[in-house]
Amino acid sequence: MSKSPPTYEELRSMTGQELGVSDWVEVDQARIDQFAECTEDRQWIHTNPERAKKESPFRTTIAHGYLSLSLIGGLSQQMNVVPENTQAVFNYGLDKVRFLAPVRVGTRVRLRASLISVEDKAPGQYLMKFANTIEIEGEEKPALMAETLAMFYERRRKAGG
Repeated sequence: MSKSPPTYEELRSMTGQELGVSDWVEVDQARIDQFAECTEDRQWIHTNPERAKKESPFRTTIAHGYLSLSLIGGLSQQMNVVPENTQAVFNYGLDKVRFLAPVRVGTRVRLRASLISVEDKAPGQYLMKFANTIEIEGEEKPALMAETLAMFYERRRKAGG
């Protein structure tokens, strides 16, 4: 049974707390190749398994760091922390991004996230900062750690309604 989303006040009270952990997702060669095509970053260490087996220090292809970083958006949606009365949420930026370990092809990763801060920017507009860790199944060192910023817009009530 999934929990209901918090209100904005409840979310504010969750500052400093872990928001949740996503499901595991496999990073297979097809996903890496799709990312390479979308970004035009076709470096062999990501896209050429035969060459990577011979020449890469990892002896296999690895995910692009930016691919691992981009998973944060989708995986964070599993945590169900966007209040129901939210009109929109936009990426606002990144702080302190560090790529700590390679994500080898065929491994699974998941997101662990916590809320760092909530800043009122305008009535019904909140800038939230999250601490994100992409963990690699079976490994002690995470793939990456990043602070993400998101601008939340609360749905406005109609006057007289």
